[in-house]
Amino acid sequence: MSNQIDPVIVISQRLYGPRLDVVYPVVVGMTNLWVQDKINRDIYCLVNYLLNLQGYFENPMTTVTGTYELKNNQKGFLSLSVINYAFSGGAHGMTYIKSLNIDIGTGRNYMLSDLFKPGSDYIGRLNEIIRRQIKERQIPVINEFTTIKPDQDYYIADKALVIYFQLYELTPYAYGFPYFPISVYEIQDIIDENGPLGRMLY
Repeated sequence: MSNQIDPVIVISQRLYGPRLDVVYPVVVGMTNLWVQDKINRDIYCLVNYLLNLQGYFENPMTTVTGTYELKNNQKGFLSLSVINYAFSGGAHGMTYIKSLNIDIGTGRNYMLSDLFKPGSDYIGRLNEIIRRQIKERQIPVINEFTTIKPDQDYYIADKALVIYFQLYELTPYAYGFPYFPISVYEIQDIIDENGPLGRMLY
């Protein structure tokens, strides 16, 4: 369980250079400076990961702009998404969204698998819910949905787990990013009560 349960202070920093304008979050004012530094290193590493992924350092034609969104900042847990758009010519650019889901007491970044009880078939359960939402919401898919990955992209927003997919991963580009909000109450029997979703639940 996190030692710090109050919301953390998040400010914006700007990474600016040739063909580059990225605004990213920085956590400040924490009493535990080691944890604060770890969180900020993880955020900065994610920003650089996206720049590499989008070819900024390799392709002199690539222009990148970026921003971020805070999804959750309560009960000792910080969930945020970094959003980068890159354009290298052609019909349109490419946007990526990646999230960090962090215990602000320890600095630990949670993978999707960490949210559930050991041995629970969380993948099968989430697949079922996503399949149902695709059908109910009539979401156009490129190929029939089969399964999420163990390290599937997600964030936590209040009392919901939001699973999402990158552009072209599940739906046509024109659809945008497909998001699948899942109420914690719908999956509470498999949630790790001591983990982030457990905190949102109780």
